[in-house]
Amino acid sequence: MKKLSMLLLVPLAGCISFGAKPPKSLLTLQPSVTLPVGESQRSNVAATITVAVPSVPQELSSGRVPVRSGGTAIAYVKDAQWVERPSQLFQRVLADTITATTGRLVLSTRQSQLDPGAYLQGELRTFGVDADTKEAVVTYDAALIRGPETVVEKRRFEARVPVTEVESTVVGAALNQAANKVAGEVADWVGK
Repeated sequence: MKKLSMLLLVPLAGCISFGAKPPKSLLTLQPSVTLPVGESQRSNVAATITVAVPSVPQELSSGRVPVRSGGTAIAYVKDAQWVERPSQLFQRVLADTITATTGRLVLSTRQSQLDPGAYLQGELRTFGVDADTKEAVVTYDAALIRGPETVVEKRRFEARVPVTEVESTVVGAALNQAANKVAGEVADWVGK
């Protein structure tokens, strides 16, 4: 009887689905500059900075890639999904770029309690495709506190990269390029 019930369940296994079909591959961001492996940094020698995960509007809180058209309509790129939230991916690109280009030691939030230094936070306002201009767009509103002072500097950074078609791999590569351009400009600003 047990054997018969197991045989009846086997054909059903192919019919059961728990959620949407996953895409063939997931998108991620890679920094264009990195610190060499094995290089050591010390907070008593290098200036420190904490880079917070940016806040995001609702359209970026999922792993999908938004496409804006006509100013108010939002759709998503078919079969395009980030490996994790865009805000976390962008934060890592920012941290790696700042470390590699400025020599600053990027600390986690917990580490910054031991060695307060500069603090960078912001909002990732746009991280998707503008269908009207056929561009991948990254817009980051940054707020920087340079150290023990309580003065906050704010600045908006934006990069646009043309896309030939609104397709997963094309859009992913263009957003990676735009994210790295913004990260480079932020690093230059932080490094002053």
